[in-house]
Amino acid sequence: MPTRVPLILGAGSFGVPNTNTTRIHTLPEAQAVVDRFLSYGQNGIDTSRSYGYGTSEEFLGKLDLHGSLVDTKIPPKEPGGFAPDKIRASFQASLKALGPHKIRVFYLHYPDRSDKHVPFEDTLREINELHKSGQIQEFGLSNFFAWEVAEFVGIARANGWIQPTVYQGRYNALDRAIEPELIPCLRKYGIRFYAYSPLAGGLLAGRNISDDGVVDAPGSRWDPTASSIAPVFYKFYGPVFPVLRELKDVADKRGIKLAEVAHRWLQHHSALGPNDGVLLGVSNVGHVDANIKYSEGGPLPDDALKLLDDAWAKARNLVLPYGKRRILLAVLHS
Repeated sequence: MPTRVPLILGAGSFGVPNTNTTRIHTLPEAQAVVDRFLSYGQNGIDTSRSYGYGTSEEFLGKLDLHGSLVDTKIPPKEPGGFAPDKIRASFQASLKALGPHKIRVFYLHYPDRSDKHVPFEDTLREINELHKSGQIQEFGLSNFFAWEVAEFVGIARANGWIQPTVYQGRYNALDRAIEPELIPCLRKYGIRFYAYSPLAGGLLAGRNISDDGVVDAPGSRWDPTASSIAPVFYKFYGPVFPVLRELKDVADKRGIKLAEVAHRWLQHHSALGPNDGVLLGVSNVGHVDANIKYSEGGPLPDDALKLLDDAWAKARNLVLPYGKRRILLAVLHS
């Protein structure tokens, strides 16, 4: 059964051990995940030059993707990281790592807001050359503000260059910061939106939550002794814990998993449409099955929707800006 909003496989979990975001560390495991995802008729695989310090792309380059194209991203690894020569070098590294696979969308992963940032025009000129040479199909932006998106579009139109056609950003039932400003901007310019962090950093995966925090946190990103980002999660999501406990009770009574609530909200009650997408971050084949099954479900009952709206009302003045800096990027891709 097709989902209303298409799904994209996030390959940020692929790569060697002890690197950022990776949880699938062998090629057979990664191949099994890809095969299962594609078996549902979904099509689209997302990665970044930064995931697994480059090993996510290297894993994909050794897998059979059955003709699927790959979306990848370039991060500004240093101030001035979007200079034309650095874009070209990063792109060539991605191309080499991905081996036989073609690049569909080439994203700027997040803004370079340093004192040495490169003018957008210089960056876009180089990306346009990649497009003219047939090496990429589309240009995308991720984690930029709406005004920055509009500036890229204006530069592209003025010069007859490739325009951004995809935007990837953080979006879930507990974090709707993109809705007032970014979504109208994207709709105006015909840009698709791909949502990452559908489970709010794992909070909507059904974790056991008490008044003091996440009970089943040891060793996870929610464990303050094991994760430097845990205090950030608690700061921004802590106020919604009581509502989430109530929501989990409602879901349990209806035989619905909290993760299913999250995915069904994105499919039927969010600002997303059939031309947009939702990224799935998975650790095993079982996660693929579960998340796709959840996404195929219908609209949510009214009591669950009300609790999600209540949770957002508590979180809306606390969540991170949708256009952000590097420090908080990797932790929310789940």
